[in-house]
Amino acid sequence: MNSQKTADLLTICIKAGKVVKGFDSACEAVRNGMTYCILIASDTSEKTVKEIEFVCKKKSVPVLNTGLSKEEIGRLCGKVTAIIAVCDRGFADGFIKISK
Repeated sequence: MNSQKTADLLTICIKAGKVVKGFDSACEAVRNGMTYCILIASDTSEKTVKEIEFVCKKKSVPVLNTGLSKEEIGRLCGKVTAIIAVCDRGFADGFIKISK
């Protein structure tokens, strides 16, 4: 995934209020059907990746590696986090397009 394009799109997505930050909140958003994709930091632990993939598999929600570290994501959204749920179809399509 192109890190700069991802950071730019993530910044816009955050300003639009279309994200849920943190593992527990993201899992809840997936279970409630509010999430169109999950973004994970490049330095997310394997255990966390497996857990979020398990939750997302049930709802067919794509999990995308951003190529950004937790600290880089933290600078963009104000909270150091490994997991971000995208709650807008248009933004999710943008992230999926960047990831290809």
